[in-house]
Amino acid sequence: MDLFRTKIVSNDPHVDAGEPADPAQPGAQTLKRALTARQLVLLGIGAVIGAGIFVMTGQAAANHAGPAITLSFVIAGFACALAGLCYAEFSSMLPVSGSAYSYAYATLGELVAWFIGWMLVLEYLVAVATVAVGWGGYFNGLLQSISGYLGTSIALPDALANAPLRYTQHTLVSTGGIINIPAIMIVVAIASLCYRGISQSAFVNSIIVAIKLTVIFLFVVFAIKHVNPDNWQPFIPPAEGPGKFGMDGVIRGATVVFFAYIGFDAVSTAASEAKNPQRDMPIGILGSLILCTIVYIVVSGVLTGIMPYHLLGTAKPVATALETYPDLTWLKLFVEIGAIAGLSSVILVMMIGQTRVFYAMSRDGLIGNFFGRVHPRFQTPYLGTIFVGAVAALLAGLLPLDVLGDLVSMGTLLAFATVCIGVLVLRYTKPDLPRPFRVPFAWLICPLGAAACLYLFFRAFLDNWLWMSVWIVVGFIIYFVYSRHHSKLAKG
Repeated sequence: MDLFRTKIVSNDPHVDAGEPADPAQPGAQTLKRALTARQLVLLGIGAVIGAGIFVMTGQAAANHAGPAITLSFVIAGFACALAGLCYAEFSSMLPVSGSAYSYAYATLGELVAWFIGWMLVLEYLVAVATVAVGWGGYFNGLLQSISGYLGTSIALPDALANAPLRYTQHTLVSTGGIINIPAIMIVVAIASLCYRGISQSAFVNSIIVAIKLTVIFLFVVFAIKHVNPDNWQPFIPPAEGPGKFGMDGVIRGATVVFFAYIGFDAVSTAASEAKNPQRDMPIGILGSLILCTIVYIVVSGVLTGIMPYHLLGTAKPVATALETYPDLTWLKLFVEIGAIAGLSSVILVMMIGQTRVFYAMSRDGLIGNFFGRVHPRFQTPYLGTIFVGAVAALLAGLLPLDVLGDLVSMGTLLAFATVCIGVLVLRYTKPDLPRPFRVPFAWLICPLGAAACLYLFFRAFLDNWLWMSVWIVVGFIIYFVYSRHHSKLAKG
């Protein structure tokens, strides 16, 4: 039964801005409480609006859902909204780092907490590397666009802008590339910013969010006049096979675009750095989720309206659509800038999330003390930040990561389902705990949220069962060899 031992949940979780982030360790160096509700909302937008709009939307429309990609976003957003309500209750009640990992530890036990922590590594760390590769592609595309104005090429050669390997038909093949320099460059730059401090990171994120929302606004305003309603017919194309159009394709599209939503839960990893987490965490989580869902639905509707859906399966679907309209070619440059900004903020928030999850797991003894050390001046988990940056840069620069998009979504879905279940468990085991935010109709919302997330998980698992199984087995080996014996709960 020690596999299911739980952490003690405080009867008075209220935290003030001037209180240490980790009162259980008085005098210890802890994280800095500096984030406001507005900054938390912007962190959520920074994490969510990026690859989903500039990459995933077109590919999911072309390969799975057609114009009904808007419906796929509604389905994915609905599942996220149910989970978001549960995250809001937990984060206001337990204002600590660790997100779903910490919530599982308080409700479902150590083994489940480790499992979810391992899934969050898949979500955050691999997502940093995956999005960095996309960033590198847009960055080199921007250099090529600028080259057209300068009359001379300043773009990097393909050998220095691509990983040396590509995953094709279950086989690793050579691409002719040497290393993806732009991907490594952005990871190192973001890691340096995260090392410097949470306030500086939040400030830069606010600027980036303003840039990409401006670009998205320009795209909608100038492209909407070219919308042809005939491109939306049929709204749900006839099924051509499992997961390819029809309603099954719409559902499969929801699992693909779910990648766009990864990261709104990263807001909860910043709970120990929020000034007033009881009030601000629900605002940050739910506010960013609602705004982002609206933006996704509008943009996907305009995108499939200005170009037939089957032509959007490119690496840069928004730019591809704009190239077909001569009066919109000027907007292509701004879209590339917006994509670079959008993907930068995703990398930033993902890296913050991963280092905070490692910080929480380290404080519990499940991974090395290395990850729990806090910089005496900057009050950031600096050694963990260096580690995450180095590993992500290595992955982004050398390995093919396109196959991991579904795995990242699957790890996120499992974390979401666990949080939904945990809220209901704690309602019965700790009914008297103060809850600044309560999930309405928890008896319905929590099971429905868990069921929606698990359904989408198993739909993606059918196509990626081998990779996910290997990841899970490796995680359990680490737990039983190291973590179980070094757990602070195991030591009393």
